[in-house]
Amino acid sequence: MHQPVITATGVFTPAETITNAELVEAFNAYAEKYNAKHAAAIAAGEVVAKDPSSEDFIFKASGIEQRYVLDKSGVLNPDIMHPLFRKRADDEPGVMAEMALDACTKALKEAGVDASEVDLVICAASNLERAYPAIGVEIQSLLGAGGFAFDMNVACSSATFGIQAASDMIRAGSARKALVVNPEICSAHLEWRDRDCHFIFGDVCTATLIERESDAKNPLFKIRSTRCATEFSNNIRNNNGFLRRTYTEDQDLPDERDMQFMQNGRKVFKEVVPMVSAHILAHMDDEGIAPDGLKRMWLHQANKSMNDFVGRKVLGRVPESDEQPNILQDYANTSSAGSIISFSQNSDGFSKGEIGVICSFGAGYSVGSVILERL
Repeated sequence: MHQPVITATGVFTPAETITNAELVEAFNAYAEKYNAKHAAAIAAGEVVAKDPSSEDFIFKASGIEQRYVLDKSGVLNPDIMHPLFRKRADDEPGVMAEMALDACTKALKEAGVDASEVDLVICAASNLERAYPAIGVEIQSLLGAGGFAFDMNVACSSATFGIQAASDMIRAGSARKALVVNPEICSAHLEWRDRDCHFIFGDVCTATLIERESDAKNPLFKIRSTRCATEFSNNIRNNNGFLRRTYTEDQDLPDERDMQFMQNGRKVFKEVVPMVSAHILAHMDDEGIAPDGLKRMWLHQANKSMNDFVGRKVLGRVPESDEQPNILQDYANTSSAGSIISFSQNSDGFSKGEIGVICSFGAGYSVGSVILERL
């Protein structure tokens, strides 16, 4: 058996940002147009008017101040309200693979590893730009990596599930060096015309390099233990899959609103937060780690209130800012990549033997935790 270690991370951050002020201006212009267009139906009680959004509402609901996106022009156009991407030829790199190449290159450079040494690439993300060929195999080709690659989707938990899969393969000897890559184009599946969620997501890509400890030039954290769990729920859902075009003529076409990100926020909070807290505490207990032996939690960046609640339940008190770092205010929710951004930006200050946990959670429901020990 081989001991897996994390030796580096890389983060690709898009060049464009959308502030809450910009987002509110665009959404309210759209809502005003919508209400004017449907004024008669609204007056008759047949259509519900669109309420305006506000910066205060967004920040109180999420803790988000801005988000990075690949294209802001389409999102901020009240007549479009979604990103605009150029259609690419089949012989061009895909958008996700381009993002991944940047993040992977940064991680490899940090670790002093050549791409040809990598023999496993897992592309783990909540939404893939195509069904096949696998994005992971395209990333493998662009990098010049060897071995094999594949895609996996466990929504916002994809990164931690990917780390578990890669770690297990390294332990078993079927891989030596693995890249777990999380290219998230969340702006493309967000419904920007829905006041309750139009502020949630941003775009980004992260990469985590995992190696055998015996091979690593610069081992940072030992992957001491991993744990994953799932429980089916419809409370977070996106129906915009390839089956959308297969409805027969005698069936009603699906509601277009149903085709993008949807969630029942109150139910998600009520059901997921206790699930996550119990999962982390049970994982730590099985590893003989008491709450006061945990130096830092790198949580999925979904919602500040959710993270604050999880932190209090796990530690038994209000966490200090360095015990539970948040990057939501700058990046918004970036699905599977959020906990890895937090880890990448806040993994310093550890002494040998100190413990941290990466935890992500989301649709499924799914929750994954990775207990790390500083080497």
